[in-house]
Amino acid sequence: MNDYKAKLLFVEDDPALALVTKDSLELEGFEVVHCDNGEKAWTAFTKHDFDLCILDVMLPKLDGFSLAERIREVNKRVPVFFLTAKTLQDDKITGLKIGADDYITKPFSVEELVLRINIFLKRTRTDEPDMTAFKKYQIDDFEFNFDNLELHHTTSEMRQLTLREAEVLRYFCQNAGLVMKREEILKKIWGQDDYFMGRSLDVFITRLRKYLKPNENIKIENIPSVGFKFTAKVTPLS
Repeated sequence: MNDYKAKLLFVEDDPALALVTKDSLELEGFEVVHCDNGEKAWTAFTKHDFDLCILDVMLPKLDGFSLAERIREVNKRVPVFFLTAKTLQDDKITGLKIGADDYITKPFSVEELVLRINIFLKRTRTDEPDMTAFKKYQIDDFEFNFDNLELHHTTSEMRQLTLREAEVLRYFCQNAGLVMKREEILKKIWGQDDYFMGRSLDVFITRLRKYLKPNENIKIENIPSVGFKFTAKVTPLS
């Protein structure tokens, strides 16, 4: 490993929470750009290359959802976390539908936030490859490139995936034809199994079904009370 400091975009309008969180993240070795409203954050995003974005939902001038939509229009790859109030459960699902990769519920511990950040950064750093997993797959008449987060179909344009979409699809490719337990998928990809992680998984599976719809031979089946089964002709390429 080199001495590279990951750069985080942190958007939070509560000055006390922002100060404590920013200082704590910097003590953990991150470079943090803090903004207190959505418009400032969008300007910062267009000027810097961030490794990960942490967005509060309730923001002045431009809310977190609108900011995330702008980010996803120009960058599908950068991980996006939402900070959500514990009582606003629908925010979590809305954020995931927009293209967020994870959420942190307020109040949160800095230790939990740092753990989540490091998990994502480890997955996205090209100097720490997972040599045990294939990066490219032929899925019937689709070609899936995990490193580039790209899904190609022979009759349509290339689709750019989010990191979380690509992780779920790769796990399905690695277990094609097998019944996959919901809790095992959640622990493998999200690191834990809880209700909202399960709802998150459902959102991503709905997206993948839509992307793979051009080929009726590819199926993601619900197995009641167990999990899912991915049916497709999958060939690892490299």
